Amino acid sequence: MIKHIVFFKLKDGSQENITKTKDVLLSMKGKIPVVRHIEVGIDVLRSERSYDLSLIIEVDSLEDLDQYQIHPVHKEIISYIGSVKESVVVVDYEF
Repeated sequence: MIKHIVFFKLKDGSQENITKTKDVLLSMKGKIPVVRHIEVGIDVLRSERSYDLSLIIEVDSLEDLDQYQIHPVHKEIISYIGSVKESVVVVDYEF
């Protein structure tokens, strides 16, 4: 299995914007068949080095991760994130 973890720092770090972005990310739930698990968390410390949100996706294989990346629902999310993000970092690993 592959775990895909993404951290987002938003241009507007207001609680309202963070919550909206969380809802947008969670809107993928149940819409991309290869996704086995999706989780979104909001940072509670809010320190200078913190990112605002994390996204965790689990899929069965690297091939499924590729399918997730090109799925139309994911592409819509990427478009939204592109408009609100300051920075994004990603880690993908097998478990």
